[in-house]
Amino acid sequence: MDSTPIVVHPPTPTGGRRVAIQGYVAGIARSDADLVAFLCQAGVTVHSALLDDEAWVKWRGGRAHHYAAL
Repeated sequence: MDSTPIVVHPPTPTGGRRVAIQGYVAGIARSDADLVAFLCQAGVTVHSALLDDEAWVKWRGGRAHHYAAL
């Protein structure tokens, strides 16, 4: 398991990124709004810089905030 609480996996071939929170898959995000919704559902208080905070979110593969298919 990754030590970063939130892992945003590489974009899928059809677009969207799998999101894991504390090791559990929350779903496929197709935008930052989807990602924020998953975090809120998990009880995470989201502030404006959270998605770019490397202590909280690890973006794997592709660019951060990029959800289109590779």
